[in-house]
Parts: sequence; C-alpha cells; structure tokens
Amino acid sequence: MPRAMWSGAIGFGLVSVSVQLVPAVEEHGLRLHQVHDKDHGRIHQERICEVCGEVVPYEHLAKAFESDEKKAVLTDEDLDQLPLPSKKLIDVLAFVDAEEIDPIQLDKAYLLTPASPAANKAYILLRETLKQTDRVAVTKITIRTRESLALLRVHDDLLAVHTMVWPGEVRDPAGLAPPESVTVRPQEIEMAASLMERMSADFDLDTLDDAYQTALKDLVRSKVEDRPAPKAAKSSPPSNVVDLMAALQASIDRADSDSTAPASQPSAAAKKPATGKRTAAKASTRGRGTPKKTAAKKRRTG
Repeated sequence: MPRAMWSGAIGFGLVSVSVQLVPAVEEHGLRLHQVHDKDHGRIHQERICEVCGEVVPYEHLAKAFESDEKKAVLTDEDLDQLPLPSKKLIDVLAFVDAEEIDPIQLDKAYLLTPASPAANKAYILLRETLKQTDRVAVTKITIRTRESLALLRVHDDLLAVHTMVWPGEVRDPAGLAPPESVTVRPQEIEMAASLMERMSADFDLDTLDDAYQTALKDLVRSKVEDRPAPKAAKSSPPSNVVDLMAALQASIDRADSDSTAPASQPSAAAKKPATGKRTAAKASTRGRGTPKKTAAKKRRTG
C-alpha cells in the first residue's frame, strides 16, 4: 500500500470519518537526467544565494513576496501557522450533482482510505450514500501549505478526492471560439455523428498505452546496447480540408473497412450495437458514483 501523505477526517454535519490520503496516479515513465553533451558529465542544479554566493541547503530556504522595493519573507513556520481549518479536515461544503462541476476545474486526484478499522462503518456510510443519491461533495482541503477546493466522489469501492482550481482561476474563454457566422449543415452533423458511432463501437480504454514511453525505452535500449536507434515511421501532416462532407464520408468508409478486416474481426459480444455498449458504460459509471441527469431531475421535480 502506498504511504499516506495526509491524515485527517471528512466532516459533514456532525459526522466525522477518519481517513488517509494517498496519490491516485503513479508514473511509470523513464526518468531522465541532464548531462553535458560533450563529455556526458552529470549536471547538478545548485541553489546559490546572489548576496553571499553560497550554496543554500533546503532547510535554509524560505519564500518571499516583493512589491515596490519591499520584501516579505515567509518561513515554513509562518506558513504552518496560517489559520486554515482544512489542514486536517476535508470540510464538506455541499452535496451536488456531478454535472454542476465543470471538469476544467479538476486538478490532481487522490484516493482516501479509512484511517482505522473504527472508521470503516462511517466511511462505507458516506460512500454508499453518495453512490445511491448520485451525488458528489464539494469540499476544501489543505495539502502541505496550500488550500484548495476539492471534489469528493466514489471511485469503485473507494472515496476519491480531486483538487480543483478556484473559479476565478479559470481563464475567460471570450474571443477564443470560432465566429458565430461560421455554421454547419444538419447533414454534416449527421455524418459526423455517424463517424463517432463507428469510431466508438469497440473502443476499450484499457488497451491504450503510452507510445512515447515505448519509443523512448527502445531508444534507450539501443543506446545501451550500442546499436542503431530505431527509425521512426514517417507521418505527413493533415492537409487542409476543402470538402468537409467528402472528408467525413471517406472517414466513415475507412472506419467500415477497418471494422470488417479479417485481422480485426470483433467478437460476438463486440458486435452488439454501439448504443447498447454506451448504455452499459453509463450504468457502470453510475455505479461508481457519477450522477445521471435523470436522477437529478427526479430529485428536483419530486
């Protein structure tokens, strides 16, 4: 089990759930370091003070804010003493439908585990209530010295926390969208939707891998074994689309030919209509605690 990086409690009303926080993502990529290209010597980045010229160890680093030739120096002790209730408490502010949260605000993901056997029942109570009501919780949490908004939701049999950026940190999209004078015809939308259906019929996210890391490992292996580096396949940039309908039709034809190729014959289960697979996917997601609009409408109208 990964080491807990935060210990505290989830608080909603008078209910408290003791939990521990662990990262939800682990990186598997190769770690590269910098070297001098001439003699391959390792490059070390040192923290040198511009006043005394000495190398400063981590324990003597502080943070500062400068404005109008004035400087405010903040030590770790100063930051630790900030009055933040969310240092040891994931404070639930509200329970909402998931579609009320814009995914652009989501940042890093963490998993929550019960801190002790005594917390198991309260943990399961919160998890099952979130799951059965199809809701998520908007919370606050302080990790290290930074307080963040956070989204608390169900992930399989665990509770997960996604830190969020504050609403004021989301960039204003004004002026970034294409002009409203550019329109598409209903036939183009229909063909694009048909292409989406064909491209989604047998999609399995678990079969995807990191092509860059695979190529990087092959390159490193060839260097270590002193053999020629593998050659990359040539790819040409996409040309400007002149006839959108023709491009859509060609894409649909290619998707159909790929799906009927002998080397990639789908199984009997995979031959089911795409709509049925999407319905099953939605049901699976809903079981993990992602709200559906129908449930939200029932609560509002009922």
